[in-house]
Amino acid sequence: MTPLTQTGLLINGTLPEPDFMNRRDFMQLSGMGVGGLMVGSVPVLGHAVSPGYLLDRAGAGSAADVAMKKRMADIALNAAKSKGASYTDVRIGRYLQQYLFTREQKVQNVVSAESYGVGIRVIANGTWGFAATSNVTPDGIARCAETAVAIAKANSKLQKEPVVLAPQKGVGEVAWKTPLTKNAFAVPVGEKVDLLMKVNSEAVKNGAAFVTSNLFFVNEQKYFASTDGSYIDQDIHRIWPTFTVSAIDRATGKFKTRDALSSPMGMGYEYLDGLSSEKIKAPNNLVGYRNSYDMVEDATLGAKQVKEKIGAKSVQAGKYDLVLDPNHLGLTIHESVGHPTELDRVLGYEANYAGTSFATLDKWKTGTFNYGSKLVNIVADKTQPYTLGKVGYDDEGVPAKQWPLIKEGILVDYQAIRDQAAILGQTESDGCCYADNWDSVQFQRMPNVSLQAGTEKRSVFDMIKGVEKGIYIIGRGSYSIDQQRYNFQFGGQLFYEIKNGELVGMLDDVAYQSNTQEFWNSCAQLCDQDDYRTFGSFFDGKGQPAQVSAVSHGSATTRFNGVNVINTGRKI
Repeated sequence: MTPLTQTGLLINGTLPEPDFMNRRDFMQLSGMGVGGLMVGSVPVLGHAVSPGYLLDRAGAGSAADVAMKKRMADIALNAAKSKGASYTDVRIGRYLQQYLFTREQKVQNVVSAESYGVGIRVIANGTWGFAATSNVTPDGIARCAETAVAIAKANSKLQKEPVVLAPQKGVGEVAWKTPLTKNAFAVPVGEKVDLLMKVNSEAVKNGAAFVTSNLFFVNEQKYFASTDGSYIDQDIHRIWPTFTVSAIDRATGKFKTRDALSSPMGMGYEYLDGLSSEKIKAPNNLVGYRNSYDMVEDATLGAKQVKEKIGAKSVQAGKYDLVLDPNHLGLTIHESVGHPTELDRVLGYEANYAGTSFATLDKWKTGTFNYGSKLVNIVADKTQPYTLGKVGYDDEGVPAKQWPLIKEGILVDYQAIRDQAAILGQTESDGCCYADNWDSVQFQRMPNVSLQAGTEKRSVFDMIKGVEKGIYIIGRGSYSIDQQRYNFQFGGQLFYEIKNGELVGMLDDVAYQSNTQEFWNSCAQLCDQDDYRTFGSFFDGKGQPAQVSAVSHGSATTRFNGVNVINTGRKI
């Protein structure tokens, strides 16, 4: 198998034509993992070239290409029906990834991967069956569909209750694309490397001892068809620029780091244009980025801040009012609201791998369970522009939508897909089904989960003025949360002490501890929509076999009163 990575080597500023690679090849070539919310590696799957792939590639994006995929999908639908399937859906997928890794003035790795194939899911005898193939030919697809039906029939001997799908009207032949002005995959690798070299250079100039920077790009080209009468063609793009800068006190050996304050987005390369109209002013010369990102500017400021962290005062443990920046709060939302409201986790289906949920059905059924204060309104959303979870349709062909999870502090709903809706007495799916590749079976995955901004006009400057004893926290840090998503501890990137309404200096060794219900009930104040921004990750892990998905979490800067802060410093 020909490796497609040129480690530290560019050929005329671009990579050679991509070949295919499997997970083992990728991990050997990359030599590093990429941190995520729950998993520590990047899954890049590859398979052998098929004649169907060559046909598809020749007409990629054309009307002929879509017509060919419809013919291939119909072969699967008809083959499955002839073998006894009562329902079938087909996903024809082409998945592209490109990841760039640098350190100081060296390119450590450039990884490009491409994967193409078909996944077929059926219901036969009231039971699910799934099969996948990289042989995208009429015979290969028909055999795959027959295998899926055979698996379903075998499974049915062990299943006591039949699968019940929420109704879904077919949408016919439709298409959806991520709105973008600059396709990241069309930008030469040399140009991307030049950007990272500038990021690293400016960080070192401004005091960083070490710096790593990375660019991640993903393109999912997915065609979905089902016996409901849907033929859906989608072209989804995501981008994530990030870095880490480090400073060292040579006399003591003490070192500190600061990560990028970027957010991965459902956008093209235009995200890196750094449009000034998308910047939000914040205290201490910080900049909040929304829908665009100036990577060089952030790295320059990060290098200065990481030097300041070396001499920052260690926090005094105690109760503080916390002012949490959206780039920080997104992770807390993810862990303490996003995961606990996944219905499969509530039902115990995820217990073996990733735990259950304290937000059990009995709490929801009362209609009075107090998840947070009346200011807490949290929505699940597959429609929000520029976010990682934004699509036209999910991987069951359900149109994207928004729905409430917590309304004025009360738990009102969960995240459910077609075979879960009946458990809640609902008649439609929430449209949050997803598979991370064509050879992965789709299942319930977290949509964007966001805290709605306040309705009163309020900036972060206004919020800080009202705090007598507090800490302003920016950026995602280390965290820990229990198996029911209840008791937790969160750190951050930057911490500033607030006294009598003013920032008085940087702090260090800060983490806050609480439980989910206590924390969200301490929510006391929200900034308005003008301060609203998102946080997210490409690598939210779930399921066995494990899959990853990309998800965003939005909020404005938010105040939480009387939260317990501990000192994480350790003396050797």
